[in-house]
Parts: sequence; C-alpha cells; structure tokens
Amino acid sequence: MREDPRRLTFAIEARDGTARAGTIGTAHGPIETPTFIPLATKGSVRGLDGDEVAALGYQLILGNTYHLFVNPGPERIAAAGDLHGFMNWNRALITDSGGFQVFSLAHGGVANEVKGSGRSGGHDSSVEITEEGARFSSPRDGRELFISPEVSMEVQAALGADIALAFDECTPFHADRDYTARSTERTHRWLDRCIAWHDENGPERQALFGIVQGGTHADLRRESAEFISAADVDGLAIGGTLGRDKEEMAAVLAMTAPLLPEAAAKHLLGIGEVDDLLGGIALGLDVFDCAVPTRLARHGVALAPSPETRWRLDLRKGRWVGDKGPLVEGCPCPACTRHTRDYISYLSRAEELTAVRLIVLHNLTYMRELTTHARRAIQEGRFEAYRAAVLGGAAPWGA
Repeated sequence: MREDPRRLTFAIEARDGTARAGTIGTAHGPIETPTFIPLATKGSVRGLDGDEVAALGYQLILGNTYHLFVNPGPERIAAAGDLHGFMNWNRALITDSGGFQVFSLAHGGVANEVKGSGRSGGHDSSVEITEEGARFSSPRDGRELFISPEVSMEVQAALGADIALAFDECTPFHADRDYTARSTERTHRWLDRCIAWHDENGPERQALFGIVQGGTHADLRRESAEFISAADVDGLAIGGTLGRDKEEMAAVLAMTAPLLPEAAAKHLLGIGEVDDLLGGIALGLDVFDCAVPTRLARHGVALAPSPETRWRLDLRKGRWVGDKGPLVEGCPCPACTRHTRDYISYLSRAEELTAVRLIVLHNLTYMRELTTHARRAIQEGRFEAYRAAVLGGAAPWGA
C-alpha cells in the first residue's frame, strides 16, 4: 500500500466491533463512509442529473469504463475536460476497469452465471482473453476493440476518475480451480502493468485501487489479498463472483475481509442488496456499488422494509390501486413526500418515464438513509442493534 495524500486519504473516525466509520479524501471532495455508490454506467445515474444525485446526499458515483470506452469514447469525454465536465458532476468519481465486462462477454452475465449456463453475455460478441488483454467486437457497431491493463488505465485517465480500478478478470463460480488460479495470477500480473502505466502516465491526483480475486477458494483469496495488499496501490477492492448463493457469498467475504490491511479503504464491488450491504459493513468494508436500486426502478420495484420480499415493493401489482399511502411511511424522498402508491403504480403500469424517475429517487434515498444511519450507529456504538432492526423489517431512518 502506498501513502500519497495527493491521490487519496483515508481516516477511520469510529469503530464498533469490526464495523467502522471514516472519511475518504479525494481531489473532488470527501466521501463519508460507509457509503453506497450510485452507478452512472453510461455517464448518467438513470433518470437523474448530477444536481439531483448530489441533492440526495451522494458524494461519489461510478462510471463504467467498458461502456464509455465503446461509446461515446474517451476522446470525446476528454474533450469536455473529463467525465466530471461531460456530465456536469462536481463531486468524486470512481471508474471500474472493464474487467467485469470481460467476464460477462466470456462467461455470460450474472443471471447466466447463477444458472450455471456459461452462455455468452448477449452482446453478439465473442471475447478472446490472453496475457495481453481482452479482444472483442463492439456490441454497438461490430468493430474490433481491445482492452489491456494499459488501455484501461489510459481510458480511466481520460475519464478523470478520482479513483481508478486496476484491470482484472472476474471468473465465474463454475470455473474450475485451475482456471481460477491461472486467472488470479494473470490479474496480479495485470496489476503490475496497471501500476507501471499509472505511475508514469496517470493523473497526479488519481488514486488506484487493486482488486482481490480468487473465486471461492480460501487459499487463492489469501494469496490474492497478500499480493494486492503489498502492491503500490491506494486502496483495495474485493472482486470476483463470490459464490452461487448468499450463504456462500457471506462465507467468502467473511474469509477475505480480515485478510486486508486495517488502514486501507475497502470497496466491495457489485454488491448492494440491503442485507448484503449491512453484512459488508459489519466486516469492516467501506464502499459498495450495485445496479440494484436503479435496475429495480426500471421494473417498477421500490425498496421497502420488508425482508420477506427481499426489501422489494412491486408497484406493478394491481393491489396498489386506490392506495393513498406513500411508497414507504416516513421516507423523505420526493416520491414518498409528494405522491401515493396508487399514482406511482399507475405510472409504472402505464410505462411512463416519470415512474422510473420517482422510484429511482426513492430507491437511492433508501440506500443513502441505510448507510447514513449505519454510520451514525457505528459512531454511537449500536451498529449491531441497528443492523438487527433493519433486517427485522424496520425502515433505515426509523431503526
């Protein structure tokens, strides 16, 4: 781990067991942790502009290197200054490396992985993964594209990310141990190349996080954690698919998190269900990103304090006709303070874009309240009580 305050600082301000509250310092301002990161996959948090996202209290968003590389391209974004200027976002920005998309192209999306089908990711594109990098056809126009550790770093530099992620390969849980071991070792070699490029060519104030891989194998996770922790990076992320179900995922995280240096800022990639996020916070992880809140909104599903339905409220069900209550009682979001379940359900069933916007505002408020109150609970030494209340069905702002 390196310590360069020009790139990134991290201070732990309170602990409650292994859970901790802290602040990450970046070139575009502080990030209070623990925190959830909304995805700005293609340069936009779905349905919202940057001012609306900031008004919800978010200090950090995530841009998708693969998608922005394919379209509109790093040159066009760099011409606007960087992604901050292109989308008019003045707070901190993290970009992924494109590694997860390599996984999706080669092995299929998450749904295919869980089903064990190993089918392609539906991009009408095959991918060739070699030591040099990943070569594939653009899903947009069919042209051949190539991402390597150096290309990923170059694109993330053009995007102007405050935190860049090293290029890695995310192997599926159904890959055998030998393939996972070879892939993990290649990810380590790719990290060395990312660091070399970044040190010579990267923006002076851009931090670089390494990603721990190793699948579900304890020895590979340990080796990867040791390698990444010893590397010249500014922070750590836990990546890779973590198993076929929640139980296996929890076991892999419980095994991996204690292997990481206490002083490091720690990011859990792609995990953002309510119970999983609280579990990650309990393990001492700081930052979480996931598409769930915005993806659910597209399908008319709002987050709600109902563990029996996986914290989901399906507004496309006819049962909400005539219901004059808010989505969730006490929620401070614009959807809940100004509209009824009846109205939002009607909009969603009519496939009006306003429904998506309102539910995105609600879902992101829910996640922000969840982490804000988790932070407060840690500071007050009552995190486990807060976690138990939320898991038992309390709303995060009332727990």
